[in-house]
Amino acid sequence: MNPHPLAETLIQIAGKSQVLTSARRTRFYRSGFRSGEGEALAVVFPTSLWMQWQVLQACVEAGAIVIMQAANTGLTEGSSPSGHDYDRPVVIISTRRLQKLVLLNQGRQVLAFPGTSLFQLENALRPLGREPHSVIGSSCIGASVIGGIANNSGGALIQRGPAYTELALFARVDEQGQLQLVNHLGIELGDDPRSTLQQLDRMPADQSAPASDRMASDSEYQQRVRDTTAESPARFNADPRRLFEASGCAGKLAVFAVRLDTFGSNPQEQVFYLGTNDPHQLTLLRQQMLQQFKHLPVVAEYIHRTAFAVARDYGKDTFLAIHKLGTGVMPKLFSTKAWCTDLLNQLPLLPKELPDKLLQWLSRCFPEQLPPRLLDFHQRFEHHLLIKMAGEGINELQQFLQQHWSGNTAEADYLTCDSDEAARATLHRFAVAGAAIRYQQMHADTVEDLVALDIALPRNCQQWREELPLSLQEKLLPPLYYGHFFCHVFHQDYLVRKGYCPHEVKAELLALQKSRGAEFPAEHNVGHLYEAAADMQAHYQSLDPTNTFNPGIGKMSKQRQYGCC
Repeated sequence: MNPHPLAETLIQIAGKSQVLTSARRTRFYRSGFRSGEGEALAVVFPTSLWMQWQVLQACVEAGAIVIMQAANTGLTEGSSPSGHDYDRPVVIISTRRLQKLVLLNQGRQVLAFPGTSLFQLENALRPLGREPHSVIGSSCIGASVIGGIANNSGGALIQRGPAYTELALFARVDEQGQLQLVNHLGIELGDDPRSTLQQLDRMPADQSAPASDRMASDSEYQQRVRDTTAESPARFNADPRRLFEASGCAGKLAVFAVRLDTFGSNPQEQVFYLGTNDPHQLTLLRQQMLQQFKHLPVVAEYIHRTAFAVARDYGKDTFLAIHKLGTGVMPKLFSTKAWCTDLLNQLPLLPKELPDKLLQWLSRCFPEQLPPRLLDFHQRFEHHLLIKMAGEGINELQQFLQQHWSGNTAEADYLTCDSDEAARATLHRFAVAGAAIRYQQMHADTVEDLVALDIALPRNCQQWREELPLSLQEKLLPPLYYGHFFCHVFHQDYLVRKGYCPHEVKAELLALQKSRGAEFPAEHNVGHLYEAAADMQAHYQSLDPTNTFNPGIGKMSKQRQYGCC
């Protein structure tokens, strides 16, 4: 079979070793992290920003669709093709080999390239006593910095808010179908794409940069999250305040670099672990701390008893891998497991998800991973809250807990964690995120599918604990509830019982969330699983009027120019 002319052009630009065209070799990149799969003519791996521009030019001139992909760790199929009904050839540009990172002004800001990972950024900043926007979670599976910006990703860090910048270098296709390079980094880099991108390719790892009056992080978030009387959520993906060019673009631009603030590390931190059987106590605690405390928590992570139990049994291998091997190996381990799973799932005689099943069986051979005091809280309390304070905030919370949470051990109690308990409690919260998936894999005979929602409740919501109607309860196993409590962003995993339609169940659940005033998705973005809100659709169309980049996102049209011309 003769190769497609565009594939030949891409090989001429990038080299044969940087271009994949066979269905077998491209399958891994054509599949979403959790679900979803589509077609692609080719997957290209540029090795320089200038090469990425040339690849883009070739795709635009050929009238092809472009899907920008970094780590492909999105949970809503947002960085991979979806289906086989595109009206033009699809080319995936994988930026995994564009991992350069530039420290600006002694690391007070950074320039991240398309493939720069959160973990890489965290390591570069640690010797400087500084941190990136996110420090656990996505960083452990190798998520990219620009992927977080493109999706306004949230994270657990209360003082930093969603990933956001107004300083970016990106390519767009205008109304006439012409490829343009837009430099809003606040750094002079030349007047044409070649000189601009080659300057960036050659830029040293440490650089000074002029100040800018544009934001390089969500500097308004602390004030916003403290307003517990507001009827809107603190953060959610469709928030029009944080849809700006590359921020929230969801792949509707080809982003070459972003400029971001960094944050000083906390020299002293303390984790407190709270338990209660009365959810109203957590409501009051949140209001009092956000309204009256001088110091905001670093994190405040909620775990329901059911989520705690499922993660203890079905997140054990993840917990032990990070605890014993460190976060440094996790991106590679996750990537290798995903590749092996994809390969083995294609073999008809083997059970599906074999690597995960082997890891689950192996994990049972290891001793208990959680400390006794946390297990005691699991037995005593339905609702758990992990709060990390820093600096003077430690004493502020310690005094508050001594006055309001001591002595009532039947209904509420707290622990001042030692370093080992703090590390294990934090890891356990991380392990919760994948526990429902593992449970589904191990119990395919009783579980039809998993419906995973991330919702943002209004800041003034008092009834944050969900009450499912009986009509839904009979279709579900006990749900897993966990999330970022002070932001009122909750992750809710529903295991659908065998025999019920997951799509119908999801529709019922989303209707319930709407009745609660929730916005969704809160931080995983719409991908191909959610319908984009009107503000998001307008944002996408203004960035990409010809629908060249990532068409179909947010359940919008996949057709050229959105099928309207």
